[in-house]
Amino acid sequence: MKTYDKLYIDGAWTAPSGKGQIDVINPSTEEVIAKIPEGNADDVKRAVAAAKAAFESWSQTPVDVRADYLGKLAAGLGARMKEIGETIASEVGMPVKMSVGIQAGLPAATCGSFVQILKNYKFEEQVGNSVVLREPVGVVGCITPWNYPLHQIIGKIAPAIAAGCTVVLKPSEVAPINAFILAEIIESIGLPKGVFNLVTGFGPVVGEAIAAHPDVDMVSFTGSTRAGKRVAELGSQRVARVTLELGGKSANVILDDADLETAVTRGIGDCYLNSGQTCSAHTRMLVPRAKHDQAAAIAKRVADSFTVGPAFADESKLGPLVSDVQRERVRAYIRKGIEEGATLVTGGPEKPAGLDKGYFVKPTVFSNVRNDMTIAQEEIFGPVLSIIPYDTEEDAIRIANDSIYGLGGGVWSGDPEHAKRVARRIRTGQVNINGGGFNILAPFGGYKQSGRGREFGHWGFEEYLEVKSLQL
Repeated sequence: MKTYDKLYIDGAWTAPSGKGQIDVINPSTEEVIAKIPEGNADDVKRAVAAAKAAFESWSQTPVDVRADYLGKLAAGLGARMKEIGETIASEVGMPVKMSVGIQAGLPAATCGSFVQILKNYKFEEQVGNSVVLREPVGVVGCITPWNYPLHQIIGKIAPAIAAGCTVVLKPSEVAPINAFILAEIIESIGLPKGVFNLVTGFGPVVGEAIAAHPDVDMVSFTGSTRAGKRVAELGSQRVARVTLELGGKSANVILDDADLETAVTRGIGDCYLNSGQTCSAHTRMLVPRAKHDQAAAIAKRVADSFTVGPAFADESKLGPLVSDVQRERVRAYIRKGIEEGATLVTGGPEKPAGLDKGYFVKPTVFSNVRNDMTIAQEEIFGPVLSIIPYDTEEDAIRIANDSIYGLGGGVWSGDPEHAKRVARRIRTGQVNINGGGFNILAPFGGYKQSGRGREFGHWGFEEYLEVKSLQL
C-alpha cells in the first residue's frame, strides 16, 4: 500500500491543511491499495491563489512555448503508459489489457492532439473595423470523475493550459492515484509553478470550494447530473463560466435494413465497455418489433461470452464495478427491471459464481422493455442492456428522443446515408454510424441534462477562451 501525504500546489509537494486521509480501494479485491490526503477549503484557497498568481505570466507565454510543454507532457504520459494503465486497472477495475490501451493510451494521444490544435489556432482575426481576439479565460477549476479518470483530467487540463489558463484540479477520490502520477510528470517537465495544482478530497468539500471560489473564472465538471446541477448553482452565484459533461441514457437504433448480428454484437460491447461505467454507453437497444426475439437471442449469446473477473486475470473481459455502493445501486436497478415486468434474458442481481471478493455484477440483458420503465429512463452505470421494440422508424426516433439525456447514441443500417438521416433527428451530442469509433478530435458533450459545452478538438479548446474585440 502506498501513502500519498502531500498535495501539489504552486509547483511543490506541500502538506495539506488537515490530517484526514482517504482510502483507495481495489474493486477487484476489496483491499486498500493507497491513502491520499483529505484536502479542505483552505487547501483550495492556497491552490487558487497560486493559480491566480501564475496566470499573468502564463497567459502571456508564447504559443510555441506552451505547445512545447504540452508535447513534453504527452511524451511523459506515453513513457509511463504501462504503469498508468495498471494503476487505473487497480483503481477502477477495467481489465488491464484494455486499461493500458484506453485508460492510459487515450490521455497521451489527447494531450498530443492539443499541441497541433494550439499551433494551428488563429487567436486574432479582422472583422470589418475590428480585431477580434481570443484570450485565456483565467483560473480554471477542473472536477473530474472516476470512470475514465486520467482521460477526463487531460481532456480538461490540456486545452486549459494550451489556451494560457492556469488550473486547480480535484480528481475523484475513488480513483486518484493516476492524478498523482500526472503531477509527478508535470513536475518533471518543469511546468512553471502555479500553472497546475492538485487538491484531493471529497466533492462536497473540495469540489464545492472550487466551484464557489471568487477567483475561479471557470469550472469544468464531469460527473453525475445531480452533482453537476450543484456545481452550476454555485457557479451561477458569481456568474462564472461552467461547462458540464453529465449523464446519459444513449439509444442504439438498429434499423430494419441493418445487419442484426453485427449490430447487436457491437451494441453489447458499446454497452458493457468499462463494465457499463461509461456516460455515453449505449444502454438502450432499439430494434424492429419483428426482430425483437432474434435480437434478444443474439444479445444473450454475446453477453454470456463476457467473462467476469478481476482486472489482472487474463481471461477477464468484464471487470468489477468501482465500489460496493455502485454494485448495490446496479443490483437495485436490475431488481427494479424485473419488478416492472421487463423480461430478464440473462444475468440478474445475484453475485457471479466463484467471485466471493470484488464488486462484480453479472452482465445483464433485459428484453420487452418499455421506454417508460425505470431501467430505460435512469442511468444505471453498470453492465445492463435494455432491448426496446419499436414499430416504425418514426417510433424509433421518438423513443430515442424520449429521455432527459442526450449524450451519445448509435444508428445501424445497411445504407449509411439512411443511418445519417435518422442520426440527424436524434437529439444527442454524438451518434455513431454503424459502429463509428471514438474520435479525440471531434466534439464530445450533450444536449438536455447531459450537460453544456464540449470537450476535445478545437471545440474543447475554445471553451477556455474569452472573446474580445478591438474597434479600430
